[in-house]
Amino acid sequence: MNWHGEILNRKSNLLDDLTTLLKIKSVKDLSTSSAQAPMGEAIGEALDYMLEKAKKDGFRTKNIEGYAGYAEMGPVDAEDYIAVLCHVDVVPASGDWTSDPFVPEIRDGLLYARGAIDDKGPTMAAYYAFKLVKDLGLPLKHRVRIIFGTDEESGMSCMQKYMELEPHPIAGFAPDADFPIIYAEKGQINIRLKFNGEIGTVPAKLVSFKAGERANVVPDLAVASVSGDNLDVMKTDFEAFCRNHNLEGGSLEKQGILTLSLKGKPAHAMEPEKGLNAGTKLAAFLVTQDLQPIEHNYLQFLAELDEDHYGNNLSISFSDEITGPLTVNPGIITYDLKEANVHLNLRCPVKTSYHNLYQQLEAAAGKYGFITDELRERLPHHVDAAHPLIKTLQKIYQEETSSEPVLLTTGGNTYARTINNGVAFGALFPGRPDTAHQKDESISVDDLIKAASIYARAIYELANTHF
Repeated sequence: MNWHGEILNRKSNLLDDLTTLLKIKSVKDLSTSSAQAPMGEAIGEALDYMLEKAKKDGFRTKNIEGYAGYAEMGPVDAEDYIAVLCHVDVVPASGDWTSDPFVPEIRDGLLYARGAIDDKGPTMAAYYAFKLVKDLGLPLKHRVRIIFGTDEESGMSCMQKYMELEPHPIAGFAPDADFPIIYAEKGQINIRLKFNGEIGTVPAKLVSFKAGERANVVPDLAVASVSGDNLDVMKTDFEAFCRNHNLEGGSLEKQGILTLSLKGKPAHAMEPEKGLNAGTKLAAFLVTQDLQPIEHNYLQFLAELDEDHYGNNLSISFSDEITGPLTVNPGIITYDLKEANVHLNLRCPVKTSYHNLYQQLEAAAGKYGFITDELRERLPHHVDAAHPLIKTLQKIYQEETSSEPVLLTTGGNTYARTINNGVAFGALFPGRPDTAHQKDESISVDDLIKAASIYARAIYELANTHF
């Protein structure tokens, strides 16, 4: 079977449908939440688009209370099913984009848009692969479902709801990471630390501080306001700080308040070292200034986290031979005259002792006046390398690409972890830049077509594999 040729014949339609999906600003917005669209109107629109398309294409479809939906094919009476786990939500389009992030544009063979690689591009590639298998009338032993989630970027409540209401798949893959195959994922801890110190009222003080919108993205902008004396000196010092560190910053003094802004570089929280955290960097400047002690503690804690991507200053650094080092991302930073918080996103190796980690983290943060205010965790995920799912995908990848199907691990969390025998499988090919969660997010059009052809073969062979 010439899988690539079959998908290539459908390239124009694939790109047209993907363009429509990418134009939907499906960022989580609970202000527009409803029973039909719990993650907000725009995400609900994206889910409806995929389900309506699947229904028109002749698949069995179901909407899972607005949290997720699926299209299914294969024998209705088949006991088991294979899952292809996708998501239609995206992170906010922060940063200075070259073109409108929700008006897809192809330049030099790359498709630019928020969601191009994470995860709307791979989702549409998987859907066309799914549809190709159906169109060819190929025999299937197991049922196959392509599942569309709506909350992958901020909690995966969609898959929790799905797993509560639907039978679990026998195996599956998520087209939401890297090729060849990711067989192990780090655990994740989202912890909000509340500054328990008393917010001061003396004249020289920090009035506000804000950086970041999502804990799983490195903040690319930080803004702080300070009142008090010697603001001209602080402004001059800040300008020098920006020059010395090759940073882009700005300042504005109005009615006795100096507002400082600093630009960083966004990156996925699983690789915080690839970004520049504007929040911790601005704090690193402010601790050099003469602010009242209690606010200094808040800022000093942030400054200690600046460029400390592996938790050394928190005494939580750890690494194992499967998934590598623990990482730390201070993703949301807020301070005003009523309360102050720091939201950390930690990616934890497979062998992490969560109990010891919490003890060490609370002790380190407690020295600066912080207490744990909110905590969510996901345990690590690992599939045995000898499992038939992995062996089948390795064979397919090697034969379709003539490349070695090495097994990878990640600090990212994908839907693969929501099923016992799940792996992440593409869509980013080795050597390609990963622009997920960054400005000018993109995917190679040729790679998108190639991924779709690999997915088509994978769907067909997994649907006929004995597990």
